[in-house]
Amino acid sequence: MQVDRRTMMAGAAAAMVAGPALAQKRAGMGWYDRAIIIDGLGGIGDPYSPEEQLRIGDRAWKEMVETGVTVVRDTVMPVGNLADTWGEYQKDIANKQNILNANPDHLLLIRSAADILKAKREKKFGVLVGTQDTSMIGPELDRLAQMKKDGVMTVQLTYNNRNLSGDGSLEPANAGLSKLGKATIERIEAEKLLLDLSHGGAKTMAEAAAYAKRPLVISHTGARALADHPRNTADETIKAVADKGGVVGVYFMPFLTLDSHPKGEDLLRHVEHIANIAGEDHVGVGTDNGPLPQRLDAEAKEKLRKWALDRIKAGIAAPGEGVDVYPMVEDYNSVDRYRRFAADLQKRGWSEARLEKLMGGNFLRVYRDAWGA
Repeated sequence: MQVDRRTMMAGAAAAMVAGPALAQKRAGMGWYDRAIIIDGLGGIGDPYSPEEQLRIGDRAWKEMVETGVTVVRDTVMPVGNLADTWGEYQKDIANKQNILNANPDHLLLIRSAADILKAKREKKFGVLVGTQDTSMIGPELDRLAQMKKDGVMTVQLTYNNRNLSGDGSLEPANAGLSKLGKATIERIEAEKLLLDLSHGGAKTMAEAAAYAKRPLVISHTGARALADHPRNTADETIKAVADKGGVVGVYFMPFLTLDSHPKGEDLLRHVEHIANIAGEDHVGVGTDNGPLPQRLDAEAKEKLRKWALDRIKAGIAAPGEGVDVYPMVEDYNSVDRYRRFAADLQKRGWSEARLEKLMGGNFLRVYRDAWGA
């Protein structure tokens, strides 16, 4: 069963009123508007228009611009072990291409680091397409070359469950990386795609980080030292990714605390912990949300409830997911979430130079390193 959270969130998400923060520049935040801002794992969608509408409406576009985000890494489905994963991939990549084609004045497909700079220069919203599984590839490694032609630039090795490459984060056996997983990493690197270890089992991630020869990422995770949850990452693996020149992105997700209801302070603690372990050149932001915040009225809550039940039924829900758990950090559920997040770190002593790395500079570097000039 395929459950597409990005599609669901496009229907359920809507911007909350951000108040005066959007009407005036925050003191000392001029650097933010000049910087490259990258969300290493999110999703795009227009919550105000019918789901079948490909063209982004004026309201959604206005709010996307207000976020100040340059690039979001969007997911091409499927995840999980379905009957026809390649067929599902082909349908979803075609849908993404249709959305891009319907919005040439707003969206730019990212295939290189130069495209990211172009998106910033032309005031467009960069869309970086990647997978969150290799189930659609399996042993057919030549498919990676076709996916690159399709515009896929990042490949996540596993999702929560086991696939042919290795164990995901929810597999109790924690069996690690398979022989095919090693071959898949080799082919990802040969194609100059970016390897992503998010959602991996602890042993899979550690073995893959050790096996990789080129810079890689964990695009969206938290620190397991602060919250011992299978979706979070051990310090040793965080350091191993950094030692390969990679980046670890921190998500705005319930798994930052074991009660599934993290506060803004919890998110800041995870960011600072990972920055201390990996170094300031190897930490980023991968919200696992997207640029526009979630509406929490009755209709939206019912859609979130259905989505949670679908994930539980499909066997892909992580511990702590449930009908009363929303995939976000509520303290940052506003159009200006990225600005406020950066401003809060600045209050804790983060310099502008360090914040520019966190908010996009580090991901920009690793993209350039992985993809080539």
